Amino acid sequence: MKHLKIAILLFATGLMSLSLKAQSKIKHDKILGADISWLPQFEAQGKKYYGDDSVATDAIAILKAHGFNYIRLRIFNNPRADSGYSKKGFCDLAETMKMARRIKAAGMGFLLDFHYSDNWADPGKQHIPSAWKNAGYAGLADSVRNFTTDVLTALKKQGTLPDMVQVGNEINHGMMWPMANITHLDTLAGMLKAGIAGIKSVDKHIKIMLHIACGGQNKESRFFLDNMIARGVKFDIIGESYYPEWHGTTEDLKNNLTDLASRYKQDIIVVEYTQKKEEVNDIEFNLPDKKGIGTFIWEPLNYQEAIFDRSGHENEYMKVYPKIAAKYNIK
Repeated sequence: MKHLKIAILLFATGLMSLSLKAQSKIKHDKILGADISWLPQFEAQGKKYYGDDSVATDAIAILKAHGFNYIRLRIFNNPRADSGYSKKGFCDLAETMKMARRIKAAGMGFLLDFHYSDNWADPGKQHIPSAWKNAGYAGLADSVRNFTTDVLTALKKQGTLPDMVQVGNEINHGMMWPMANITHLDTLAGMLKAGIAGIKSVDKHIKIMLHIACGGQNKESRFFLDNMIARGVKFDIIGESYYPEWHGTTEDLKNNLTDLASRYKQDIIVVEYTQKKEEVNDIEFNLPDKKGIGTFIWEPLNYQEAIFDRSGHENEYMKVYPKIAAKYNIK
């Protein structure tokens, strides 16, 4: 009987693995995405989320029922480090693997956002991971490549490879300061190439995004992209953040993205936003040559115009998304 139970468990595990691999092949031509990296933290605190029937439900399932088809997760190098994000390890590899299984089991696309830091990386801070801080240029590039490879290899082994990967988070001012800040363009390009090499060593089909926080800033967007392209950085998608308090009006966003769509061969995603939901999606899905392929609302469980209220129930902001999905035939 013991052997029979083990056999049944192994069979069920095999079915789950096959299911995850099948789900990982699902393609999404248009993306309606959400970054919900805080979800495991909130669930650990006992927070629950409720669907239309006010029954506690997996937040991922609720998002899917409202038209979302893609989830974005951030990953830190070592969030348990002294200056790291979380002593409990939230947003580390182990937590990312758990969330990746849930995403793929739901049949949704998966975007993985490497911060290449033990804590938040954004235009105001890009700290080298503590384990790498004494590395020179070659050592740092090797670390970027190896860490990227190790993370993706672990995800591949469980059948949950991301469909898309960001090499850095909001890197228009560079990454891993001071080594690869924006004043050291050759070094920055070298670090991006190292991360991209790590991705390609695991799966050459994963889409690669360069993510900058310049939603309404055309000159700055072009400076970054022109310099990386001139230095041979190969990527598939231009990612832009858009928050009106930092990036201007929706007209600024439209003008910038329209110019980028006509100027570069890469597709475009608004990979972080929260306000102006309908306007942002209307701009994105009406770019020239269908270059606008999707959006990701940032941390809609808790941030700014969140689509769940404090008690975990859907609110008025959530109602926008089925309309957007229907309007642009997002599946």
